[in-house]
Order: sequence, then C-alpha cells, then structure tokens
Amino acid sequence: MKKLFAEFFGTYWLVFGGCGSALFAAGIPNLGIGFIGVSLAFGLTVLTMAYAVGHISGGHFNPAVSIGLWAGGRFSAKDLLPYVVSQCVGAIAAAATLFFIWSGKTGNIIDNNKAGAFASNGFDNFSPDGYSMMACFLAEFILTMFFLLVILGATGKFSHVKFAGIAIGLALTLIHLISIPITNTSVNPARSLSQALFAGGTPLSQVWLFWLAPIAGAVAGGLIYKNLLDSKHNPE
Repeated sequence: MKKLFAEFFGTYWLVFGGCGSALFAAGIPNLGIGFIGVSLAFGLTVLTMAYAVGHISGGHFNPAVSIGLWAGGRFSAKDLLPYVVSQCVGAIAAAATLFFIWSGKTGNIIDNNKAGAFASNGFDNFSPDGYSMMACFLAEFILTMFFLLVILGATGKFSHVKFAGIAIGLALTLIHLISIPITNTSVNPARSLSQALFAGGTPLSQVWLFWLAPIAGAVAGGLIYKNLLDSKHNPE
C-alpha cells in the first residue's frame, strides 16, 4: 500500500504542478512563465517526487513508464494494474483540485472547442499548432521511447543512481520543450486522461491516442534497452 500511495501522491504532484503551471501561470500578461516555464514545471515535479517517494515505489508516476519498465525487465507484471490505477486516481484527484481552483475566478470557463482546453492534449485542430494525428502519434511515440531509455539508463546497475532523478526530470523538461506546440505534451496517459475528463468533448474523444502512442513508445524503449543496451557486467 505504501508503494501505491507513493504513486498516487507522485502522480498527483505531477499533474497539479505541471498542468497547474499551464493553467494558472503560463499566460499571465507581462509575467507569465510561457512554454519554458511549463516545461520546467513538469520536470521539477518528477525530479522532486523522485527524491521524495522514489525510494518507496520506484517513482513511476506514469502508466507508460510502468509498462515500459515491465517491458525492459525492471518491473513485475503483477504490479502493473495496481500501479496504473493508483496513477490514474492521483491524476484525476489533481485535476479535480485544479478544476476547483480554476472555477474560483469569475470568467474562467473550459472551452473544449479550442486546443489545449484545461491543459488537455490533442491532434489535428486540437493540436496547439495544428499538427496531424500521425505527426502527433509519432512525436508521442518517439519522445516516450527516449524517456524510457533515459529512465532505464539512469537507474541501471552501473549508473550514478543518486543523480537519476535529475536526469529524468531534465529529460521530461526537454520533452515538453519539444512537444508542447505539437500535442501539448502527454507522454503520460494518466495526465492526459485526467485533463480530458474535465475538458470533455473532443479532447476526451482524442485521449485514446495519448494512451496508445506513449504506451507503444514505452514498450519500444524498454525492449530496445533490454536487448540492445543493457549490460549485466560492468562496461569497464
């Protein structure tokens, strides 16, 4: 149960901090943090929780990461469903908190006819910069694949594991710097589901891509690392 609570709180913090920065701080005139600030916020949520609770649960905070670690031989299949459920519940709880705060300002409404409604992900007309479904799928696939390569490499037996949280957090920051204009950045099915549930409409109908592409990319990353990069012996 401690592991599941750790995944709940870690995913809650990721969604609250990352999506919260997009909702509340990105667009304030003359002061907003913009894409760079939101990217850094997502990276910081993972970095901080990796050190806060990573030693308890492994610090996944993302269904795609859990599945990718399983594909890479680093995680047990029997723990997959409990982890994914905990991550999704944490993400939805964070989105509910964000919605309550968001609703506390007069004039704040969720317009699900526009891209990025309530920090949701999307493709075609609901991509922030109008990218096609296939372009968005490929971006999410590749970025999640490399995210898993970084995670598996940074936490490997012969890595400097104490610094793993920094590498993983910076990797997520870089991922957001690349892909916010493309998909509003998912690489995390729980984060996509939580925002889409509150946005509704087209963002909710498109959420399937932000489960399929990150999970497929994570599995590819796990298999690549396991079969091509992992070493059972000290490389030196």
